[in-house]
Amino acid sequence: MTNAIDARLTELGITLPDAPAPAANYVPYVLTGSTLYVSGQVSSGPDGLIKGKLGDGISVEDAAGAAKCCALSLLAQVRAACGGDLTRLTRVVKLTGFVNSTQDFTDQPKVINGASDFFVELLGDTGRHSRSAVSAASLPFGVAVEIEGIFEIA
Repeated sequence: MTNAIDARLTELGITLPDAPAPAANYVPYVLTGSTLYVSGQVSSGPDGLIKGKLGDGISVEDAAGAAKCCALSLLAQVRAACGGDLTRLTRVVKLTGFVNSTQDFTDQPKVINGASDFFVELLGDTGRHSRSAVSAASLPFGVAVEIEGIFEIA
């Protein structure tokens, strides 16, 4: 049976990827009580890792798209943590976004909006969250964006 979130994903023409496996010695998520902490998800799309440094070779628009890809991976981890049942997701609580950027680049919030806008478009008020958007001198594998998330589930 299709739930409202799955139906909305279909309406938006989005297929969630499989939940990515950890790239090092950590778990992809930790559930404690009703709070789900999802490890940082790096920017990856159908053609592989989305790499680049803001302020030196990748546009804000392309990086916002990379942030949306991070959001898709976050949601895939939530789905995995909920045993495939996205109806258990009751709130996106907080996103922390890391943007691979030069020292003088200052539009990190515009980049992370790619993820924030996706969650609000998909979930409405349930997708509204607190957030941090910070610069990083580099990110794993040279990716443009990495985002971690905190979610409330039933």
